[in-house]
Formats: sequence, structure tokens, C-alpha cells
Amino acid sequence: MNYSHEVERMCPVTKGPNHGPAPIPEEGRWVKAYQISDISGLTHGIGWCAPQQGTCKLTLNVKNGIIEEALVETLGCSGMTHSAAMAAEILPKKTLLEALNTDLVCDAINVAMRELFLQIVYGRTQTAFSEDGLPIGAGLEDLGKGLRSQIGTIFSTSKKGVRYMEMAEGYILSLALDENSEVTGYKFVRLGKMLEDIRHGVDPKTAYEKNVGTYGRYEGAAKYIDPREE
Repeated sequence: MNYSHEVERMCPVTKGPNHGPAPIPEEGRWVKAYQISDISGLTHGIGWCAPQQGTCKLTLNVKNGIIEEALVETLGCSGMTHSAAMAAEILPKKTLLEALNTDLVCDAINVAMRELFLQIVYGRTQTAFSEDGLPIGAGLEDLGKGLRSQIGTIFSTSKKGVRYMEMAEGYILSLALDENSEVTGYKFVRLGKMLEDIRHGVDPKTAYEKNVGTYGRYEGAAKYIDPREE
């Protein structure tokens, strides 16, 4: 290590107390993190691309500094879905520091990785106070039955009003309107569960009918409309 002439001429002064880093909460323990291997936790983060035409929700489960599980969910950009496929192969087995300095193909995924890194190393994870954290595979619980991302797709105009197209329950089939043409409920089909039934041998028509449901004051409405065609 090279020192400047000015520093070389200085007399030494003994360093005072050295308490190390402040402890951070990690999976039910207080940890003084000196290196990446001291870090554990599961958390989520969101990133966006430079033109802000798409976004990514990234979930990481980190154990002893190593990414053991990654869930990559993207929205709004077709290319981003393919980037997510590559990022999901890249991330597991990397250390947090490696992942932060790895090109994860898409701007939005890279930004999400940056945001997660800050949460994790500062002890702001979802499992900060959960003893032993969550097992590998816990990220799938966010997807629910059928293992599909929860999507909300709603379109509206000042002239024609609102159209619900997809909600957490599933794909919207029709909207129920009252006498004032206000939305009072909707009918939906659980796409994830329907496709799961079909894959397991259920007749498609039966699977469809089995997974149709309603929400709100749907029955007895003054009018029903198809949100995509009416």
C-alpha cells in the first residue's frame, strides 16, 4: 500500500474503541455482518427499466450469503419475460455481491436486484424477525394455487367507463352492472386452477365450469357485459 509523503511524516495516534458494525436482525437473530456470508433473509423488491415500460418483482431467499431461491415476475414488456427466464437461471448459487455485479439481462431485473441488496444487507427483510427464516421454496407461496402471478389489469376511459379484465381471482368473464350502470360484481375463471385440472386429465369443459366463480353483487344485476367486447 502506498502512502503520500504527507501521511508518512505524520506521527501515529492509537485508534480508540472498535465496536464493529451495528447488529442487524436476520431470521430471528441479531447479527454483526462483517462479510457477505453473514447475511441471510427472504425478501421482495421491485425494479423498473429506463423507459419505464415494464417492471419486475424479484423474490430472493438468501442463506449465509448465497442465493438459494429466486422468483422473477415481470409485467408490461414481452422481452422482459425472456430476460426473467435467463435471470432465474443465473441467480441461484451466487453470492449477494456476485448477483449485484452480474448483468441480469434486463434493466428492471437489475434495478430490483439493487433494491433487494439494500434491504437484505441492512436487515430489512421480510424474515428479519422470523426464527430460522423461511424454507427454500417459500417464494412459491406468493403465487397461490395454480402457481400464477397475481395480476390486476383494469382499463378505463372518461367516455365509456371502467373495464375489469383480470383480478387476483382470475380472468374476468363478465361485469355486473346495476340500474345506474355502475359495477356491482364480476364473474371470473381461475386460469391457473383450470389449466391444472386439464393437465391432470379433467375434461376442458368440466374444468372450465368447475373454476368459474363470482365476486360482489353479481346475481340479479340489471345488466351484464363482456369487458373485452362491449
